[in-house]
Order: sequence, then structure tokens, then C-alpha cells
Amino acid sequence: MRVNEVNVKSYSTKKSAKTPSLMIQGTASDAGKSLIVAGLCRIFSRRGFRVMPFKPQNMSNNAAITADGGEIGRAQALQAMACGVDPISDMNPVLLKPESDQGSQVVVQGHVRATVSAADYLQYRYTLMKDVMESYNRLCSHADIVFVEGAGSISEVNLRDGDISNMGFAVEAGVPVVLAADIDRGGALASIIGSHCLLRDSERHLLRGYMMNKFRGDRRILDPAIDIISGRTGLSCIGIMKWFDGAAKFPAEDSLALEHSRTFGMRDGKKIKIYVLGLQRISNFDDFDPLAAEDDVELSFVKPGNPIPGDGDLVIIPGTKSTIADLEYVRKQGWDIDIAAHIHRGGRVVGICGGYQILGREISDPDAVENPVPTTIQGLGLLNVVTVMSREKTLRRFSASTPDGSVVSGYEIHMGVTKGPGIERPLVTLNGVPEGALREDDLVGGCYIHGLFTSDEFRAKFLSIFRGGKGLGTAKQDYEKSVDTALDELACQMESELDMEKIEEIAGI
Repeated sequence: MRVNEVNVKSYSTKKSAKTPSLMIQGTASDAGKSLIVAGLCRIFSRRGFRVMPFKPQNMSNNAAITADGGEIGRAQALQAMACGVDPISDMNPVLLKPESDQGSQVVVQGHVRATVSAADYLQYRYTLMKDVMESYNRLCSHADIVFVEGAGSISEVNLRDGDISNMGFAVEAGVPVVLAADIDRGGALASIIGSHCLLRDSERHLLRGYMMNKFRGDRRILDPAIDIISGRTGLSCIGIMKWFDGAAKFPAEDSLALEHSRTFGMRDGKKIKIYVLGLQRISNFDDFDPLAAEDDVELSFVKPGNPIPGDGDLVIIPGTKSTIADLEYVRKQGWDIDIAAHIHRGGRVVGICGGYQILGREISDPDAVENPVPTTIQGLGLLNVVTVMSREKTLRRFSASTPDGSVVSGYEIHMGVTKGPGIERPLVTLNGVPEGALREDDLVGGCYIHGLFTSDEFRAKFLSIFRGGKGLGTAKQDYEKSVDTALDELACQMESELDMEKIEEIAGI
């Protein structure tokens, strides 16, 4: 699929009053808002419209690097792909990246603006509506249609004052809303009626209908529920969306998804077994979706409180938003001992970004970037490198080639600089530039590059190390094509299940 570049400098900051928009809000987190917006984006882009996705505020440590050099949530990057455009920072003007249970880094229009506690953010967000509307208006000036995704639940009335995520934005921008409910988890009828009841009188006119998502069964059994909802709220049912199996191919919004599905692939003694550590502040874990998509790979996330199984071929230490805290977490779980035993058995270990830093000899935080006070901590000592944290964040995406000609498209998003003798033997070389470190015995390696495994050629050569030992073939997935195909399948399914004329009417298309 062709991806069009968006010239953000050509944007007007004044919203056209005729720009159709529709906002999908949810009765709860993980109700399927991201997937629904992605499907709508693909439906209307296939019809020839210029479509843009928008999410005023996101909370996720799964970030993507944009064409204009900023950060947005991975879900908005997928939605941009569904539109056939490059992701840009305006698609997700406020991104909260949790660093602890108490506070988050606040990324505004692609760049870090502050780090605030959860309590302080309730006041800080009052300052952000201007940025949100500025980004939204720029998108509108460049689009025929904008599909907007809410965050969490529409019913969080305790957070309504100062809200920029849900009805606060909808009222400010005058955007109509359709409510999405997850019927698979139960309580959909009550959550739709309850959400409607909790809205302010001044907001209800914007709520124009609802849809139920993740349905499995005979649709006719819902007819009485639809009648009850209509009688209590006056809302129209826009459609009943069946469970979409292809959603597993899309990057998850946040680590909540890991609680629902931890293992990919069927257990088979001939499969390559990969274990990814379920760090407390895990980030960008969609890095490993392409590995999980391989037919001969069984990929599992190791839950806290559980040892790393002893039958693994590869252990991956993923990215993290709090490297020092998660290094201590690894030791608390006893995973450092499990990793040592894994290597002793001849198993391999790879660290990506924060995981790469954890594998080194030492991590130093002299400017208290991650900790309240300057800190130096010993790493796992499996790579001969040291990392010094810095306040400047590296944000870079690129397409490069390895010495054997494989093309790798990836990105960097990290704080800290890693040096030491270990980098003289890099894990990869891209466009002639060495990156990361690989131990002399080839059993331990790491680098800063996210998205390495998305490259089909690179992934196939990487997995060939294990396929030889397993006696397996060299099968590989065309990963990006499989995601694009899944978006088309989603669009076809949604067109058959939703009242598209009603959606066009509500959005003003």
C-alpha cells in the first residue's frame, strides 16, 4: 500500500467548519476504540477520502516515531497506516508515558514537555486543551474526514473537569460521538445505559449512537437488549461487531493487553521458544509481534512471580520506560539467575533499548533523570558496556541496509548513551554504522533499535540461527503486508456489520 507524506508545514491552524468528524468513545478501557477507528479510517480511505486519525490524549509506553520527528501512540501509527499516510505528531498531541505508579512523562505535540505526578496532572491538563485543539485544527485543514478516538471510559465523571480526552474534547470541538461497548467482557447493556445517564445534559446531544464490539454468537439474542437501550436512552444501535481474529496482528495499545494473551503459537517441541520478560514498565513490546507471527515460533511473556522456563531458545529483555527500576525488578524476580542458567545451557539473550542497557556492566544517572537522586547501579554484566542517562531524548526513525543487503526500517527512542569495549563488536551494522554490542560467544547481544524484526529478511536470517538447530525450514511471514491485509479484512467486516449510512450522517460526510 502506498504511503503518502503529509506536509505539516502547509497546515492552517483554522479548522474548516465543514470538515466531517466522528469520535469513538468507550464504556471502558480496551473496548476496541483503537480497532474501530482503524477500521473506519481504512473504509473511508478506500473510498477515496483524505482521512486522518486523531486521539487527543493517550497513555501508553508503546510509542512510534513520526515523520516530523516526534512521538505518538502506536495505535495512532496503525491508524495512519490504515489511512495510507505517514504518522505525524498532531495525530496524538498529548501522550502520557508512565514512569512509575505515581507519575508520567508528558509528551506534547511529539516532544517531552514535563514530568508530573498523577495528582499534579489533574491540574496540568487544563493547560493542554490549546495544544489539543491546535493539532486537531491542523489535521482538519488537511483532511476530508477526521476519526477521533477517546481514552478509557466516557463515564469517568470524576475526571470530567479539565478533560481533554473524551467529552471535554467533544464539547470543545463540537464533534459527534458514538459509544463502543465490549460485549465480550459482559455488562454491555448496563454500561451503555449507565454511561448515558452519567453524562451532563449539555453533552448528551453529542452522543448519537452506540455499537457493541467483540460479539460471539447469534445476533438475534441481542434484540431485547437493543430495545431496552433505545427505550432508556433514545440512542440508535449503529451495529454489532463480531469478534475480529485479525486484531492479534495489530500492535497493542498498552500492557493491559498482555494480561489477556501471554503466549503466541501452539506448544510444540519443534518450535523456537522465545521468552520476553514482562517488565514492570515494559515499553514497545510490539517489537516482537513479527516474531510471534512466524508459524514455527512460540513466543511467551513471562509473568512476574514466575521463573523463566528452562526450555527456551531465546530470552528477550524488552524496552522499558524506567531502566534502573526495571533492572532492580529483574533481580527481585530472580530473572537474573534464570538468565545466567539459560546462557550456561547455550541459550541466547537479546536486549532491546532499555533491555540493552540492563545487559551492560553499569547504568549511571548523574542528573537524576530516572531517579529522585543521582544513582549508579550495577547492570547484569553480560555485555561489556556502560550507560549514562541524559536528559536529552534520542528520537530517530530510519531505513537502512545491513552488510548482507537486508533492508531494516526501525527507530530509536531512548534517553542515555551506551559506550564501552563491547560496542567494538556490534549486534548490527546499518548503512556502515555499527549499532549495539554482541558478546564474543554470540550468546548475548543488544541494541537501541526498535522495529528490527519487522524486516522480513533480517528476521529470517536472525531466526535461521535457531531453525538450524530445530531442523526447521526457512518459512517467513511478509509481516507488514499481513498487517495491511488484516486492515482490509477489518474494513470489509465492519462495512457489513455497521450502519454505514448512519455513520456518514452522524459525521456529516
